[in-house]
Amino acid sequence: MKYYIIAGEASGDLHGSNLMKALLQKDPQAEIRFWGGDLMTAQGGTLVKHYRDLAFMGFLEVAMNLRTILNNIKFCKEDIRNNKPDVLILIDYPGFNLRIARFAKELGIKVVYYISPQLWAWKEGRVEIIKKYVDEMMVILPFEEEFYKKHGVHSHFVGHPLLDAISSLKEISTEEFKKENVLNEKEIIALLPGSRKQEVEKMLEIMLSVRPHFKNYQFVIAGAPSLSKEFYQKYVDDNVHFVSNRTYDLLRCSKAALVTSGTATLETALLNVPEVVCYRGSKISYAIAKRLVKNIKYISLVNLIMDREVVKELIQTDLNTKNLVEELNKMIEGEKRNQVLADYSLLREKLGGKGASEKAAEVILSV
Repeated sequence: MKYYIIAGEASGDLHGSNLMKALLQKDPQAEIRFWGGDLMTAQGGTLVKHYRDLAFMGFLEVAMNLRTILNNIKFCKEDIRNNKPDVLILIDYPGFNLRIARFAKELGIKVVYYISPQLWAWKEGRVEIIKKYVDEMMVILPFEEEFYKKHGVHSHFVGHPLLDAISSLKEISTEEFKKENVLNEKEIIALLPGSRKQEVEKMLEIMLSVRPHFKNYQFVIAGAPSLSKEFYQKYVDDNVHFVSNRTYDLLRCSKAALVTSGTATLETALLNVPEVVCYRGSKISYAIAKRLVKNIKYISLVNLIMDREVVKELIQTDLNTKNLVEELNKMIEGEKRNQVLADYSLLREKLGGKGASEKAAEVILSV
């Protein structure tokens, strides 16, 4: 079969790579053409566009880059028309992917959506587009199945693919990791500031403001694959280090973490690292988002899945040095740290076992 996969962000690249691996095991002669990143490229197939050319953050940035986005949509449609895939697999990235879903369906191509857009948070009306143009919807969060059922859309809960990615990790020695990355002997606090340049600059400034209060620890920044090593150099010194493309290893060797809201909050939890979730957007983008997002009490996947506050979320003006210091101290030692670790165990149970990628591949092949 000929597969065409579209992932527009770093998390989509991870999930797309595990899905490709499962597809190739079940269909060794598969021809895969994809939009994604380095992880998907490592599985084989043909990369059409890298997600670093697609990811625009916030309402203002999208508006400023609208011409580029529209040109990418036009190019994608032409590429699909020319290559005539048997199935189109869409991974999250709804603003782009839902337009492509309609186009592909009109061409008679089967459309599978793997990893639902967060329609339960905002733009619920897009469910009607999915009902019309998507043949199979696969969801990875337990409550999403009920959401789609409410709207008359059949969906498959396949489990969360992060469990696949994490279960396949080899054991790691903290001592060796420190030696390989020229780190000192102090315990590590990991900083995960995001994957986009604009976001990273904003988040690192506030994250690093806690340093004077944690002199017995070293801070290590998890570099995004889409950003160059040179970009991070202005933040590095004797007690602030930088590690590229080894985020999971860094987390597994860390005492605690400061994490920008997104998939990374769930990754950190599944790797059993107590965390403080951070988010600060532009005033305009945040004001618009608050108007559009309905009935959502939390921004981190950890809290959304558990439907209660497991990890502390510091958002907008609450994200300041005083609050960060207070919450990070709780994650380093004490009763709150122990409670978070106990809740992480319940979180893993709720997400089910590993095998999401394999289940998703089975659904795609059945289509």
